[in-house]
Amino acid sequence: MRHIYGIGEALLDVIFKDNQPIGATAGGSTLNAIVSLGRMGFRPYLISEIGDDRIGDIIDNFLLKNGISDKYLFRRKGNRSPLALAFLDENNDAEYEIFKDYAAQALHEAFPPFEENDIVVFGSFFSINPTFRPQLVKYLKAARDKGAIIVYDPNFRHHHAHKRDQMQASLEENFSLAHIVRGSNEDFKNIYGLEDMEAIAHKISAFCPNSIITANSKGTYLKTPNFSQWYPSLSINPVSTIGAGDNFNAGIIYGLMHNQVGTAAINNLTEQQWQTIIAPAVSFASKVCCSLENYIPENYSEDLPVDLKKYYALINQ
Repeated sequence: MRHIYGIGEALLDVIFKDNQPIGATAGGSTLNAIVSLGRMGFRPYLISEIGDDRIGDIIDNFLLKNGISDKYLFRRKGNRSPLALAFLDENNDAEYEIFKDYAAQALHEAFPPFEENDIVVFGSFFSINPTFRPQLVKYLKAARDKGAIIVYDPNFRHHHAHKRDQMQASLEENFSLAHIVRGSNEDFKNIYGLEDMEAIAHKISAFCPNSIITANSKGTYLKTPNFSQWYPSLSINPVSTIGAGDNFNAGIIYGLMHNQVGTAAINNLTEQQWQTIIAPAVSFASKVCCSLENYIPENYSEDLPVDLKKYYALINQ
């Protein structure tokens, strides 16, 4: 049986609209993706750590409720769990203020039994944070050596852009450890100062063979060793864009699992095979934008075929 592992931060998102709190939910880039995969019937693992406080209890119980194993979710005694305030603007895009004590955190030494064709997803500032990075790289190299597929989302926000020169080496090492790099056009503008999709993909291809660049309603650009392709977005009225990119990542992993794509095949997929990976990714991301949750609805396995049918009709018209 193939396993799915997510490596990233776990925190509580408190969401504000017009400077008033309207909800709170477990969050974190990788966590959002893993929860959606749990809701699709997989049994993923989250490799992370939280405190032994009430917020930690909320996060842990939420993960268990959604089918995620907490075997590698470490509870640091005496530590507080991270908290994020997400402020929605007039377009329902979020700006964050995050409260956490990085100095009190360090990933556990225990290694999961990675195997060939497992899938590992990681990303965000967590992936370049010097506190976590040494152990994170050990995890990734162990997974890569065992033949797991690695998906990386840099999720590199504009408030980190002024540090990009000192973070460049870590970002590009992460690219080189991945089989698929998926990020937004804004992420790569912050990393490379580039806006042209082909130029961005060319930069990434020096480190990773497969890159996926999402540009919100403008669509998605895919570059592989064999071809490049542009895919349209679905037309929606977003309620919140929190978790859109994270769920695009979840949709990629769903597509890889559903189509039984193994590590040996990842660099030689056909245009048709990639279409069956991109389609659920677009569907997942579109669905999550239509609610205040960071993840797809619990019953989305029933609705996904309808959304996929709409998307295939769109790209084939």
